[in-house]
Amino acid sequence: MMRFFKVLFTWWNDQTIGTMLLTRRRGKLVGVDDQGNRYYEDKYGASINGKTRRWVLYNGDVETTRISPAWHGWMHYTVDETPDAANHVERDWMQAGQINMTGTKDAHKPAGLADTTGYADGYDAWKPE
Repeated sequence: MMRFFKVLFTWWNDQTIGTMLLTRRRGKLVGVDDQGNRYYEDKYGASINGKTRRWVLYNGDVETTRISPAWHGWMHYTVDETPDAANHVERDWMQAGQINMTGTKDAHKPAGLADTTGYADGYDAWKPE
C-alpha cells in the first residue's frame, strides 16, 4: 500500500503513474544497463522536435547521473544506435559513472576548505563594529 502512495504522489522514488501508463502503452524496451536502468523508445515513432521520443526508468533512486556514459549519447540523440547494437567496448581508461554527491559528506570540497561547516583556513568573516 505504501508503494502505491509513493508512486501516486512522488516522482523521485520510482516512475509516476503517467510514466507507467505511457511505458505500457507506447514504450519499446531497447536495452538495460549494468545498473538495471531500463531504456525505452516510442514504438509508434512519436517524435519530439523530429526525433523519436526516448526515456529511462531508473532502477532505484531517480538520479540522472546514474545514466552510464554509453547510454548518455543515445539518450541525448548524439548516436542513433544503442550501446548494445553498436557493440560498445569499455576501455581500461574509462571510469564508471558516479552519482551526484552534492549535499552528502562525500561532496567535493575545494582545496583549503577546513570542513563543510567551517571556514577555509585563514579566512576571517567581517563583523560589524
